[in-house]
Amino acid sequence: MKINWKARFKNPHFIAQLILAIGAPILAYMGLTAQDLTSWGAVFKLVQEALSNPYVLGLVVVSIYNALLDPTVKGISDSRKALTYDRPRDDKRFIE
Repeated sequence: MKINWKARFKNPHFIAQLILAIGAPILAYMGLTAQDLTSWGAVFKLVQEALSNPYVLGLVVVSIYNALLDPTVKGISDSRKALTYDRPRDDKRFIE
């Protein structure tokens, strides 16, 4: 599995996708919204509950797996071309 982590982490959309891939399943399973997390104590309690629940961890793993996949390539790895990028490609430069 070869993934161009350097280029992906320079993309704010990827970072947001990872945060949502972790947070959304936890909040949904616990029946909470982001507005329910009004203190650091509530956040730490939620993380502790999530880490102690194998089902929630499974949901998070599947969600992260889906966030990492590039549907344009067979398998899990990035394409050979994408592996050469130093930063995410800006397709606006190539549109005429």
